[in-house]
Amino acid sequence: MKITIERGALLKSLNHVQFDIEVIEAIDADVAQAGATTASAHTLYDIVRKLPEGAQVELSTGTDEGRLQLTAGRSRFALQALPQEDFPVMAAGSLPHRFELPAEAMRRLIDKTRFAISTEETRYYLNGIYVHAVEGGKHNALRAVATDGHRLAQVDHDLPDGASGMPGVIVPRKTVLELQKLLEGDGGTLSVGVSETKIRFEFGGIVLTSKLIDGTFPDYGRVIPSGNDKIMEVDGKRFAEAVDRVSTISTEKSRAVKLNLDEGKLTLSVTNPDSGSATEELSVSYSSPALEIGFNARYLLDITGQLDGAEATFAFADSGSPTLVRDSEDAMAIYVLMPMRV
Repeated sequence: MKITIERGALLKSLNHVQFDIEVIEAIDADVAQAGATTASAHTLYDIVRKLPEGAQVELSTGTDEGRLQLTAGRSRFALQALPQEDFPVMAAGSLPHRFELPAEAMRRLIDKTRFAISTEETRYYLNGIYVHAVEGGKHNALRAVATDGHRLAQVDHDLPDGASGMPGVIVPRKTVLELQKLLEGDGGTLSVGVSETKIRFEFGGIVLTSKLIDGTFPDYGRVIPSGNDKIMEVDGKRFAEAVDRVSTISTEKSRAVKLNLDEGKLTLSVTNPDSGSATEELSVSYSSPALEIGFNARYLLDITGQLDGAEATFAFADSGSPTLVRDSEDAMAIYVLMPMRV
């Protein structure tokens, strides 16, 4: 085997495949002699990353099948290699549910929900995004949901042809992050295949296959409030900036910020026995009874960071119940945030 590849193209491809999920990607190369071998993706990636930009990378096996020779300019590497037949293959098996949707639609589903994926390994069934078909209501949708028990993100997209009746699947966090990178900055169409145990994404010459989390996602609908009648509308950007400012002195552990609501006015406040206090007032649209409620500032900022519209709508019930947050320009996305004592 002997091939030559431009360093940037090889680096981008290696960045995609150095994970314990299966990624197949084809890139242009000058093939002097066809062949196949294996090498450590991590080692290969680190070498190529450190080569000069624009370098031509030559990969060859020659007579020594146990080594992959890498040459770039005056740099020479001999990497341990295994026979191609020893390379493990992830058998996807039958993927009975297949559908297509715009790549930007899948990017949106990921971008607006991944912040709420739990990192608590004991609750493994929350360590991914729950993707499923919602049918029989006002509209049929492909829905992505993520929650860590403190906040929840739910985002819909019109149900693609072929997705009807698909099983609800939990896509692992690692797969979500890799898919997000694969879809970065590209248009086009994404093909998706789903079974009870595997999911496959095909896009732009790349095929990503992943196992699914074997668990049951909780009944998230039970924590989405429906009767919250205390409504606050606020400029989302100004609100986020104010939360960020007052939280500067909050304790690193709790990150607590208090919201005091009165007619037409919101007061944000933080008190830290070790560093002092901070308050900031904002004009808001609010005409319900006065309310005092506390939140984790980082969680507030995570949610407001997903909003596309100028206005954020908060629907409160009381100081101890979940709060619903909506985006003025995205009716198909909702967020839920649990309060905290402050």
